[in-house]
Amino acid sequence: MGAGTHAKLRLAIGYVKDHASVGKAILNKKSGLSEIEIAIIRATRHDNSPADDKYMHEILFLVSNSPDSTFFLAERISQRLNRTRDCHVALKALLLTHRLLRGGNHGFEHQLRSAHFSGHLQMSPGRSFTRSSNPLVCFLHKYAAYLNERMGWIINPGGKLEPVMSPGLDFGCYRERSLELVFHRLPKCQLFIDKVLECSHYDDFPSDRLAQAAMCHTLKESFQVYTVFCEGVAALVNMFFDLTLPARDIACDILKRASQQSVKLEELYGKCKRTIRIRNLEYPSVEVITMDHVKSLEQCLSNIPTGVCNSPKSASISKRLLNSGLDKLDEVTTKIEWKEREEARLKRGLSYSSATSVSWTMETKISNVWVVFEDEDSMDSS
Repeated sequence: MGAGTHAKLRLAIGYVKDHASVGKAILNKKSGLSEIEIAIIRATRHDNSPADDKYMHEILFLVSNSPDSTFFLAERISQRLNRTRDCHVALKALLLTHRLLRGGNHGFEHQLRSAHFSGHLQMSPGRSFTRSSNPLVCFLHKYAAYLNERMGWIINPGGKLEPVMSPGLDFGCYRERSLELVFHRLPKCQLFIDKVLECSHYDDFPSDRLAQAAMCHTLKESFQVYTVFCEGVAALVNMFFDLTLPARDIACDILKRASQQSVKLEELYGKCKRTIRIRNLEYPSVEVITMDHVKSLEQCLSNIPTGVCNSPKSASISKRLLNSGLDKLDEVTTKIEWKEREEARLKRGLSYSSATSVSWTMETKISNVWVVFEDEDSMDSS
């Protein structure tokens, strides 16, 4: 039996299964919830074409008229995902969940998240889809992992994605908001970006229409998260010189990870531009942070006394770095002039300059901003 004949046979068998499932749902009427189950079956039928939007809108309409039906919806989607042996049906069930999460209002989004965390909505593929070399099966597992992480994010009133805040956290002043952005949102953004990157290995990304549709939604959300990612990196640079030594170590680790992710993200977007056939995607321009620049910053700080890092001069430096904006870093050049007090250095035994000053120059870069550190005495002599 040829491959084409086998595929047609599987499609015909799948059509019979779908028809039987719809008939069973009609017979087992339960408070009007059978209409939701029928819409789920039709949205996840046995073919490799993305489901029509009308099924998603129908489900949202039915649930809005029966608010207590969200858990029923979650259970039926999970059941469809776990019982099927068809990879396309499983991927459609995940894609339907993703589209409902994006298309519903805030109340429905909250209910769907609650259904997930309570165990009613399970997004792990069934036993039929063990790990294999099949690109589509691999993508199925990675897409499921992405959606599990996506459940920790909400769409704010402005239509943008943001991580869910822990109950009771309220950041009033600017510094508290900046700390929250750097040490809560930025790591969440990095975890989110990791899941996006895992959805597509460069050598085995499936050309399947369903996989590309799922990746399209994933990319659109990654564009929004990348904006928050950039804001977090800029805020981190702003407060870097005012952090304590342990906090600076954490900040350097965050920057190292951001450096690796920016390189991979640029490669991913370049790959998707060539392979994703959906044209209405507006890719952001990725600002690459190289590891050499992060290491230069670490080396520089290791040569600066602790008191200097908390000085008003360093705060002014940080402010200028933030005001430059991550998207305008290529237009800004900041020159930092350090002048340590000789008396303080001699008392501490830390004098690394003598009567004859030894000039030292160090360069570091966050994205496209170059920061040059020079001994001011050497500048005066020049």
